[in-house]
Amino acid sequence: MIEIERNVIKANGIKLHYRECGNGPPMVLLHGWPQTSYAWRKVMHRLAPHYRCIAPDLRGMGDSDKPVSGYDLRTLATDIHEFIDALGLEKVYLVGTDWGGLIARRFALDWPGEVDRLFIVDIVPHDQMMANLTPATARGAWHFFWNAVPDLPEKLVAHDVRLFLQTLFRPKYHNPAHMDEAIDEYVKAYSKPGALRGGFAYYKALFEENPAIDAENPKEKITDKIRLIWGNNGGMGVFDVMKMWQACAPHATGRGLDECGHYVHEEQPEILSEEILAFAEK
Repeated sequence: MIEIERNVIKANGIKLHYRECGNGPPMVLLHGWPQTSYAWRKVMHRLAPHYRCIAPDLRGMGDSDKPVSGYDLRTLATDIHEFIDALGLEKVYLVGTDWGGLIARRFALDWPGEVDRLFIVDIVPHDQMMANLTPATARGAWHFFWNAVPDLPEKLVAHDVRLFLQTLFRPKYHNPAHMDEAIDEYVKAYSKPGALRGGFAYYKALFEENPAIDAENPKEKITDKIRLIWGNNGGMGVFDVMKMWQACAPHATGRGLDECGHYVHEEQPEILSEEILAFAEK
């Protein structure tokens, strides 16, 4: 198996830890919450013969710095923009899941034409998600509101991080066995000082800072090549994913995967890797 190396580099004023393997054109993979760059391990091994795969821990997560502020999507996208510059990369293939997918979206809107292409995994733009909440989907998104409460979640969760993560993960996996093999890594990551606060800060920015950024240019469109994949069981399958992306990416293509939940990169790494490589040829 190809060895994944680990390094740290400074970008946008903070230290970002990242995993790397492979050779070829650069591919940057952005994880979501409550995961870390570890989430990409199965995909990186499959893509390494074709790409130089680089997966950073996002601000506030994993082994990256956990500052008090800077969790709006523009700052997070700037982290990745400067991370790419610091590594001397050009025309990267940018892949993102969950919050990583939203950061990739903001990157494409703020720096059009700088990436080779975008691949978004199991997420829809939050403005569309919030506009289309029903009682059923709101129940599945309970953590959006819980995580955004100031200070309280950190204090209540800290005594049992494992229980909290299991409660969050399990309904979003089609096969919870895929959660069981990774849960120890995520419990360790989110038990570190500042990690819970950093993760919850993403949701605190969801209701005011991020909508304000989108409101600057509501008709803004993604011009880069973009492909979408989502899980039909436990993920974005409850939404009309393609329709919800059309507001900012009218030329996007994509499909849902059966027998797959939110964590496509953990549950269906073979199919996801094949899709990523196939899109590179278009």
